[in-house]
Amino acid sequence: MREAAAEYSKRLSKYCKLSFSEVPGRKAPENLSAKEETKIKDDEGSDILRKIKDTQYVIALDIKGKQLSSEELSHKIDGLALSGKSDLEFVIGGSLGLSQAVLARADFKLSFSKMTFPHQLMKVILLEQIYRSFRILKNEPYHK
Repeated sequence: MREAAAEYSKRLSKYCKLSFSEVPGRKAPENLSAKEETKIKDDEGSDILRKIKDTQYVIALDIKGKQLSSEELSHKIDGLALSGKSDLEFVIGGSLGLSQAVLARADFKLSFSKMTFPHQLMKVILLEQIYRSFRILKNEPYHK
């Protein structure tokens, strides 16, 4: 998955400046109480929020977010850039999801599916879709 993420990062360098900021995941043992789960998400959320700048447009990946087609995502990215919001921050949560504080900070909540995916796989899927978005916007061919 690291190789796939690196490949899409390389491809995206033609279209945008890309950087990654990761926070350490918290251990989430099986059979957590609701209170323990909230505490872990809140701690991770605090770490995430410290990395987000006030000027960034935040797109949180959230299972309850809005599902977009590849074309719709490309138009969303283009519309944001045209309105002066080109510093985008995509946020992928840990194994328990995102805290309420991170979701509240998000300007847009995006869902790729009602299914849950491992963090590293979601990173690759996200990078591929961002790359596809730029190809669509530039009217460049890309497999369907």
